[in-house]
Amino acid sequence: MQGDPRARFAEQLREVRSLAGGLSLSALAKCSPVLTTSVLSTVLRGEFTRAPRWEVVWALVTACRTLGADQFGNLPRGLRDLSAEQVWRDRHRALVEVLEMHKTIPAAADNTASHLPVAPAPQAGPTHLVGNMGSQAPVDQMVQAHTINGGVHQYHQTSRPVVALPYRWGTVPLRAGAFQDRDAARMIEGALGYGDAVVLTSDGPATTSVLSGLGGVGKTQLAVDYAERQWDAHEIDLLVWVTTGSREAIVSSYAGLAADLTGVEDADPEQGARRLLGWLASSTARWLVVLDDVQSPRDVRDWWPPHSPTGRVVVTTRRRDAALRGHRRRVVEVGVFSEAEALAYLEEALAGQAHLIDGAARLAAELGLLPVALAQAAAYTLDRALTCAEYRVLVTDRQRTLASVLPDPEGLPDQHEQTVAATWSLSIEHANRLPPIGLAGVVLEVASVLDPNGIPVEVFTAPAVLSLLAERTGREVSADQAREGLACLHRLSLITLDARSPARAVRVHGLVQRVTRENQSDEALPALVRLTADALWEVWPEVERDPQLAQVLRANTDAVAVAGGDRMWEPDGHEVLFRAGNSLGEVGLVAEAVDYFQRLYATATRCLGPDHPDTLTTRHNLARWRGQAGDPAGAATAFEALLTDQLRVLGPDHPSTLTTRSSIAYWRGEAGDLAGAAAALEELLTDRLRVLGSDHPDTLTTRHNIARSRGQAGDPAGAAAALEELLTDRLRILGSDHPHTLTTRHNLARWRGQAGDPAGAAAAFEALLTDQLRVLGPDHPSTLTTRHEIAYWRGEAGDLAGATAAFEELLTDELRVLGPDHPHTLITRHNIAGGRGQAGDPAGATAALEELLTDRLRILGPDHPHTLTTRHNLAHWRGQAGDPAWSAAAFEALLTDQLRVLGPDHPSTLTTRHNIAHWRGQAGDPAGAVTAFEELLADRLRVLGPDHPHTLTTRNNLAYWRNRLDREDG
Repeated sequence: MQGDPRARFAEQLREVRSLAGGLSLSALAKCSPVLTTSVLSTVLRGEFTRAPRWEVVWALVTACRTLGADQFGNLPRGLRDLSAEQVWRDRHRALVEVLEMHKTIPAAADNTASHLPVAPAPQAGPTHLVGNMGSQAPVDQMVQAHTINGGVHQYHQTSRPVVALPYRWGTVPLRAGAFQDRDAARMIEGALGYGDAVVLTSDGPATTSVLSGLGGVGKTQLAVDYAERQWDAHEIDLLVWVTTGSREAIVSSYAGLAADLTGVEDADPEQGARRLLGWLASSTARWLVVLDDVQSPRDVRDWWPPHSPTGRVVVTTRRRDAALRGHRRRVVEVGVFSEAEALAYLEEALAGQAHLIDGAARLAAELGLLPVALAQAAAYTLDRALTCAEYRVLVTDRQRTLASVLPDPEGLPDQHEQTVAATWSLSIEHANRLPPIGLAGVVLEVASVLDPNGIPVEVFTAPAVLSLLAERTGREVSADQAREGLACLHRLSLITLDARSPARAVRVHGLVQRVTRENQSDEALPALVRLTADALWEVWPEVERDPQLAQVLRANTDAVAVAGGDRMWEPDGHEVLFRAGNSLGEVGLVAEAVDYFQRLYATATRCLGPDHPDTLTTRHNLARWRGQAGDPAGAATAFEALLTDQLRVLGPDHPSTLTTRSSIAYWRGEAGDLAGAAAALEELLTDRLRVLGSDHPDTLTTRHNIARSRGQAGDPAGAAAALEELLTDRLRILGSDHPHTLTTRHNLARWRGQAGDPAGAAAAFEALLTDQLRVLGPDHPSTLTTRHEIAYWRGEAGDLAGATAAFEELLTDELRVLGPDHPHTLITRHNIAGGRGQAGDPAGATAALEELLTDRLRILGPDHPHTLTTRHNLAHWRGQAGDPAWSAAAFEALLTDQLRVLGPDHPSTLTTRHNIAHWRGQAGDPAGAVTAFEELLADRLRVLGPDHPHTLTTRNNLAYWRNRLDREDG
């Protein structure tokens, strides 16, 4: 104990009072009959000759604990350790013993110098006697004008011996067990190292380092590590640790330290605190001040330690306010452990029982690599002899709360004051008190059921969320105010708000989410989940122009579905669940879409039953993406089974029943039954005109599909004429920028090209591209598809070089936007290979198609129509490169698979038979070619009719090989 023991004892009591919120004497006096305001005043000012009774001291400390817990919701950081009973028994005993040894010591109010002996400080370097302002002799007494009220009121100050350097002030927390030397520790070294250029806004080294981050990431431990290493290395003469629970705690600590350093004890704590700042500014001693756990920038606004060539400052805080930044201050964002650090921590913490480490990596990931959570998890596993894998099972059990799988408060490790479950409660309360008052907590509730890895800000400004905020606060809330609520959470490090990544602007730790969710009542959580799902639906763009945003929205839908569970199906399936699945397919992830809807169908059946409309809708989507994944026959079969149930449950005229009939026709056509598809569409059009009317979008879609069917049946001119009529109606009903209108223009251009006008098709696609760039954006899949068509029809019009260049440019953009495995990217590679062959490089085309085939087999599988098409073209260009025998054999092998997958009448199967006949002739067997073409002609007449272009081509080739055979025989 340094200086007057009564003053030091009183200062320690004032520190407890300050940490409890600066309680008034009257409030404290109400807590115990042994406490009166006069007794409290005497004890807290140190104005006693004999030590106060133990009952008085403990009653005062207990009152501070009780009232502090009531005020803050729990014991503030630091108060718990500083108010432990054994600590105060030891302090009281020491005070009694010292005062008994020195009974001649006058009370502090006597204004005479203290003559107590000063215990020597540990010698860690040269010893300095420290005087007032660093150079002057201690001042025995000073007189200041305070108030003019009939005279001059004096603040009397006592003088006492100064301490010797090196010197430590305050209680530095112990280093945590298994402390990890983290990258963040080196960032502190870099920020504070003299001569280092790591600074923010100054032309010299940073002398103040602000460690900011979520509660529990280890900011205090990093500060402890830095301070103790500096002390052990004799790099500092004065180490000051201040637990900054409030402004009063800072002022009180500063004043006490000033008395030790200058020998002058000010009755006014603020005067003493200013004395310390003056001493720090002028002293040549090397000092480090740590302000731990700053609750508000307001608390340190007037009490930042001064810039000094020999001083350094470390501040830890959960706040991110701009006010924490300033001249020669460096803000270091402290995050969670890296994976390697987390694993190393668990290995070291469990070193005594190494067998418990099993499953450590997965447990660390489940706990979000949060240091405080890992520490408490290690304590729990050690206490109960659980392996990390066994503990992870407990943590992931949705029937358990997080609090139930953490140590009891008495069993917390490393001087932890709270469990993880309670770590952030005070921060949430603070955020909720920041203007706009009352929003931050509700916003965090919404974030708690979304994806921790990134949430678009727009979700929090959606009408559904604004309505919730208004309901909770009782006032209208604007989108700007909702964004300010997010900013409040960011300032308290409860979320990370990054405007540089709009799609993932809001991030929140998974354990913060879990604690927030578990604080919701059983009645409130289902409503919160449905409302958040509403918000996702509201912000989901009708046209997905931004693939990253779409991916983020899907991830958030998955998160809210997990948080909501079966509640997402009460009273029916939420529409955002279906939107997310269709989004997968629309960006080319068709296999993933099939898997998604298979899982959704199982959930819908369990929650709603097999005949619920939402269950039937799920079956519809599953069948659709099954076809898109390369199984058109399977899709047609699934839709036919669905139609049977819809007719029974919904009736024949229900819009969903009619839509299923449309899908059956479409997939029949894709499976090769063009005549059956056309007939089904004509019947459907009759019923849709009767039920929905001529201008209904579904009626227009049926007309669109009939036109397409005509083209596929060999009448491209008829298809183009039908689409021209449809375009007129769609422009009138939907407008020029509607996606369906743009799709009609796309197909009209295509069938014009198929009808023999490739140049006109290219021009029409170029005009369409201009509008799609404006309406959909450059990276939308439909825009990229139009660029693909432009390149294709340029080639068909004879501009092979221009087509190849356009395909190459398109491939670059598709790789960037869609990725290398997207079906559209693979199609572009397919067409680039074909362009090489058409440009006179069949060997180059063959090599490119061999590479493509490898990828299509890996991504799509051997039976996907696109994989079969690649094998078809590879056989073609291999023959063109001079190997007709290999080509004929390859086509024979392909035919076997097409007969199995597509059936004998599919157009692609018939085309392969055409090529087999051709390459037989090229390989020197004109008789075999004639026989094959005769058999093929009979089937094409039956399947396609006599006027289909493919039928005409077969007749032409049959005539050619008959003439060749006749010439050879002749």
